[in-house]
Amino acid sequence: MNVGGQHFRTIWLKPGDPRVVQLIDQRFLPHRFVVEDVTTVEQMAIAIRDMHVRGAGLIGAAAGYGMYLATLEGADLMQAAAQLKATRPTAVNLAWAVDRQLRAIIAADCVKDRIATASATATQIADEDAEYCHLIGRHGLELIHRIAREKQGKQVNVLTHCNAGWLAFVDYGSATSPIYAAHDAGMPIHVWVDETRPRNQGSKLTAWELGEHGVSHTVVADNTGGHLMQRGDVDLVIVGTDRTTYTGDVANKIGTYLKALAANDTGVPFYVALPSSSFDWSMRDGLAEIPIEERGSEEVKHADGWSKGRQVEVRVTPEASAAANYGFDVTPRRLVTGLITERGICAANEDSILALFPEHAPVAPAATATLLSPPGGCGSEAGDKSVASPE
Repeated sequence: MNVGGQHFRTIWLKPGDPRVVQLIDQRFLPHRFVVEDVTTVEQMAIAIRDMHVRGAGLIGAAAGYGMYLATLEGADLMQAAAQLKATRPTAVNLAWAVDRQLRAIIAADCVKDRIATASATATQIADEDAEYCHLIGRHGLELIHRIAREKQGKQVNVLTHCNAGWLAFVDYGSATSPIYAAHDAGMPIHVWVDETRPRNQGSKLTAWELGEHGVSHTVVADNTGGHLMQRGDVDLVIVGTDRTTYTGDVANKIGTYLKALAANDTGVPFYVALPSSSFDWSMRDGLAEIPIEERGSEEVKHADGWSKGRQVEVRVTPEASAAANYGFDVTPRRLVTGLITERGICAANEDSILALFPEHAPVAPAATATLLSPPGGCGSEAGDKSVASPE
């Protein structure tokens, strides 16, 4: 997407120095545009854990590049994999990308090949994420086009929660991709942007990127959505997801469930946009099985913003008050109108999902990992580490 007229992805290899991964440090948006250089797996783990990068697809891409950096360091790959996986427990893209890298690296014959393979796989993960989000936009555009026809060309109002935009992926975004496609096609479209406390990914990130693209939008407090739906001011809700079961239960940013309840009560279509990497093909019951990340209470008790030319943090609660900070909630499949994927739109149930993705089925328990001997041939280097098959 464009920033000040220049195209950016959210993460990339530094031109002229492929040993450096560059990423947009989202902690400073919308007030400052900062590009961070990452050179070690430890730095990448910190970037994911402390939300320099965030969002399902981008977390996966960052983890893929993190495993590439681990090969460059000659690190213990199983330890690096565990370190990356531990950073954000809810987003399934994270473990998916790490395990994909491990399978690819294990198949390589030597250090040189492992580095080349890890680099190529990280690039593939990022490129696929961008392409899948682009396709999500094409399929979701039909939904918006249908509503526009029903409204006889009047403005289509979409409500979204958190940030499932291009900043949450490598490019285009999931929930925002149909919005961008509609805007680019000349449709009159307006977005209600939930602020999304406590980190304000909506008011900070979604609003910023919509503004950069020229899309009409209005930031609202998190609890405004139901009121807007009751008034008929919302035609469609589109959100993203950090993990969706193969039966259609959706884990997304805390507060999504309440929007789904309001949409269900008022008859507003509620769609979830996701690339297939955000499906968990091993989980059936989202409420019982999806791990819900609990973050530090300081995110609830404090807020940051821009004042007199600098970013400042202030406390917004009594100092002695306790605070709980659940990062996600689970929306049951019964409240989801449909899922927008790179292969098309389906109902949020097992039969419809597997009809789109017939190659997937519930995963049997993984076999015990087997330690492989160090690779030889093609100039093995000292310090090469044995790795175990990923779980």
